[in-house]
Amino acid sequence: MSQKRHCKKGHMMNSKAEIGKKEKTLAKNWFEELRDTICGEFEKIELTQNSGPFMHSEPGKFEVKNTTRQGKNNQDGGGGVMSIMRNGRVFEKVGVNVSTVYGDLEPLAQKSLSSRHHIPGLRDDPRFWASGISLVAHMQSPKTPAVHMNTRMFWTPGMTWFGGGSDLNPMVENRKDTQFFHNCLKKACDKTDKKYYPKFKAWADEYFMIKHWNEPRGVGGIFFDDLNTGNWDNDFSFTRDVGKAFLEGFVTITKKHIGKKWTSKDREWQLIKRGRYAEFNLVYDRGTQFGLQTGHNPEAVLMSLPPVAKWP
Repeated sequence: MSQKRHCKKGHMMNSKAEIGKKEKTLAKNWFEELRDTICGEFEKIELTQNSGPFMHSEPGKFEVKNTTRQGKNNQDGGGGVMSIMRNGRVFEKVGVNVSTVYGDLEPLAQKSLSSRHHIPGLRDDPRFWASGISLVAHMQSPKTPAVHMNTRMFWTPGMTWFGGGSDLNPMVENRKDTQFFHNCLKKACDKTDKKYYPKFKAWADEYFMIKHWNEPRGVGGIFFDDLNTGNWDNDFSFTRDVGKAFLEGFVTITKKHIGKKWTSKDREWQLIKRGRYAEFNLVYDRGTQFGLQTGHNPEAVLMSLPPVAKWP
């Protein structure tokens, strides 16, 4: 069967490209749907805080701002939507960003795109398309862990793949929280492949290491990249399950700690831990590097940074 067919306007359309367009739309729509679900759940949590130092504050609400990316030669490079909640009762700062960007990749950006640092054919044809969701939450209470979650889909002429993950960042580890969060992610992994959780957990332990301090960023989670098993539907289904598992785990843990008392000493340690978090994101995080190297809105790229941090 021919790989090409005529569309109604008389253009020759490659069937592979048509499938790619469909897949891109499905992925983009899912990331935006997940964003809406997460923002709705977080705003509900704000309404439940009825004790502690912020109980009389106005419940936090997300502020929404469109972002743009300028491509090569000032061409349209896509953009996204940045949703930020600041100074809420529960969330001191949380960002939930979605973006869909495209264009040609410069060599430096190509290196941060994939864990392989090499993508077949990209040197000859540097076009790319990427869509995803990225979330970081910094909490008012030191008793409630900070958290990160990101899932994404990349397309280049040579290949398509998914990546992402989530990790929990408590100020002081609560073993029950750690176990519950990891169990949520494990269930999502096991649903697709029982080999995923041990593989992606080990990858997270390696990736989220603050090497210059020789200490982990938090208590881990999962991290995956270059996921292309040859079955796009299965890979996409797994990526969706990761987002759902994150939400289940983090919302449950956050509600558990609402109302718990904390001290100025707890707050001091929280700020120091935030400093470590900022160091990791600015020095090692590939998503931060990719966003800045491809000309995306720096405010959106750097939304992961904490609102207040401390270096002793």
